Amino acid sequence: MTEIITFDRLIDQIKNYIHKEEDLKRIEAAYKLSFFQHEGQFRKSGEPYITHPLAVAHILAMLNAGPNTLVAALLHDLVEDTSTTLDDLKNQFGDDVKELVDGVTKISKISFNVEVSQADNHQKMLLAMSKDIRVILIKIADRLHNMRTIEAQSIEKQVKIATETLDIYAPLAHRLGLFIIKAELEDRCLKILNAPYYHRISNMIENQKNIRSKSIEDMITVINEELHANLKNTYKIFGRTKNIFSIYKKMVNQQKAFEDIYDILAIRIIVDKIETCYQVLGIIHANFIPIPKRFKDYIAVPKPNMYQSLHTTILSDDGAIYEIQIRTEEMDRIAEYGVAAHWAYKENKEYSKEKEQFEIAQKLKWYGELLKMTEDVDDNSSGANEFVETIKTDILEANVYVFTPKGQVIELNKGCTPIDFAYRIHSDIGNKAVGAMVNNKIVPLDYELETGDIVSIRTAKNSPGPSEDWIKIAKSAHARHKIKGFLNKQNRDQLFESGKNSVDREAAANKADLSKLDDEFVKKHFSKNMVLDLESLYIEVGKGILSPKTVIAKLIGKEIDKESILQRQLEKAQRILTTNHSTGVIVEGLNTPQIKIANCCLPVPGDHIVGYVTKGSGIAVHHEDCPNIKSLTENRLVDVYWASNITRKYPTRIKIMGINRENILSEIISTINSTNLTIAEINAISNQNLENITTLKLLTSTRQDLETAMVNLLKISDIYHIERKFT
Repeated sequence: MTEIITFDRLIDQIKNYIHKEEDLKRIEAAYKLSFFQHEGQFRKSGEPYITHPLAVAHILAMLNAGPNTLVAALLHDLVEDTSTTLDDLKNQFGDDVKELVDGVTKISKISFNVEVSQADNHQKMLLAMSKDIRVILIKIADRLHNMRTIEAQSIEKQVKIATETLDIYAPLAHRLGLFIIKAELEDRCLKILNAPYYHRISNMIENQKNIRSKSIEDMITVINEELHANLKNTYKIFGRTKNIFSIYKKMVNQQKAFEDIYDILAIRIIVDKIETCYQVLGIIHANFIPIPKRFKDYIAVPKPNMYQSLHTTILSDDGAIYEIQIRTEEMDRIAEYGVAAHWAYKENKEYSKEKEQFEIAQKLKWYGELLKMTEDVDDNSSGANEFVETIKTDILEANVYVFTPKGQVIELNKGCTPIDFAYRIHSDIGNKAVGAMVNNKIVPLDYELETGDIVSIRTAKNSPGPSEDWIKIAKSAHARHKIKGFLNKQNRDQLFESGKNSVDREAAANKADLSKLDDEFVKKHFSKNMVLDLESLYIEVGKGILSPKTVIAKLIGKEIDKESILQRQLEKAQRILTTNHSTGVIVEGLNTPQIKIANCCLPVPGDHIVGYVTKGSGIAVHHEDCPNIKSLTENRLVDVYWASNITRKYPTRIKIMGINRENILSEIISTINSTNLTIAEINAISNQNLENITTLKLLTSTRQDLETAMVNLLKISDIYHIERKFT
């Protein structure tokens, strides 16, 4: 059972580093308010609700969090679960506490049930984090206590919470350098998500505990003798064990047996200063056999979460393998507590949230990248998905370290290529990249980079820029986003040129004065189409959404003869219908029977179809989803399929629903004209609800062409639904 934290226990922990009476009184006032407002509320475990905010505050006090963070932790559920408002908190505890509670409240409202909203809500969580990193520290502490007390939840809820924790919160704790919390979250998640594996590893550790402890103690004794003889500085040395989840990952990912995971035996040496770290390393290597390629200098090249240490792996006389970590006291504190060590409260220190955030962004490089990314995020579901994908692949999962020719460390996710590297340096470098060199050797742009590679990118001013293929080559969401952005802009430029040329030709044919065609004119005449400037107008014409005839007609004050345009469309459709006789449908097991396309559903090539043997009229071919199929005699149904290489066009119907407004019909016709479809019939009605319902009979060769047209029609302003029409 999880230990219940009392206020006395909390305040004793806080008094280890906070001594100002005014700060302690504010914390006590926050506790009293939380106790009063949560009175009568209970957790699912049956404990009074106040035990939760006390536990969250205690976790943060163990990290030496400041007074405002502790106050916010005690109050973090008030706005969501009680009648207390943010203004109430502002009036009693100030703006800083109010903003912290608001940030935590917004994250707490996140629902992870639906994939699209999940991305959107993950985005909101990360954006809240970008504004004040203390918000996520409180939320991680909140999640840790919820994981400690998760047994009271249903099994289904436990799995949901553990999956979410392993997917988002544990990686965030890792990236923030909160190793102790990250390890506990991972182990608790594994216990829920894969209990057999968890207990198996736990039992193996327990069974070998005495043997391994003896091995570590013996090795410490030997190392102590060498350090005493060769080192004047003070030091601490002790053994450590990997957490269960990290052992599980190596057993599963590397297909290793428990006994083969050599760095379970690990020793840490803490010294007074950086120079001593390297002295100790020299002594270790002089007296033990170092295993090749296992030395890592994270002091010279810190990890993105600020972690610094020397790692080396050695072989003892009895053949046992040990990982040795060497670091200073400060490095050890940051290794255990990460960004929380930076936020640790220091008495009498001048406090500035903005300054602290800036310093963290400088030290925590990925956090600085997050701040930049939040400045350029789209406020829509696709933008949210891209943002979260970038966070997950480029930040939470990044773990390959490469170098620029000048020695700058660039962190990428596994599988990344020179293209990903180029875009991580700068968008212009990526857009102008024509080649790459890795370790002074020319490599293709799809070459997979590895830790330690020195990468340089060759660029050309006249480079045509990225191609569609680059999207497949790039492995980071950041690079793919930039490539798509370049291609979209390039496509917009082409549509702009095409649209402008069409308008220019139409203007010349009508001797129209284009000097009046400016942003003001466009906004006045085309705002109903959601076209508000000249550039957008040309692009819409380029897409075929707007007709150049419509634009010039507005410019010269002339009404387009819509009837004659429609009449020409219908005459063209009739010519197509009268010249196409073969159905293009083959009946399984029958030779050239009489076949006709059912008029009730009008299937087209690409649709799933079924044949029905009629009495005296041959075989009627229906769409698989035709409502009439259900009422037909089953033993008269036969298998039919479309012939290959069909060139004729087939009629079908669609129903378009939208808001009735001027020009909506002409825009529908214009959009169809820009596709491979032909209009055969058109029927438009308006009802008293100002709704426009247009039924079109269209001629198409393929279902794909029809669906493309339907997608384009949905882009028209005020059209909100399109469907195939069966009668």
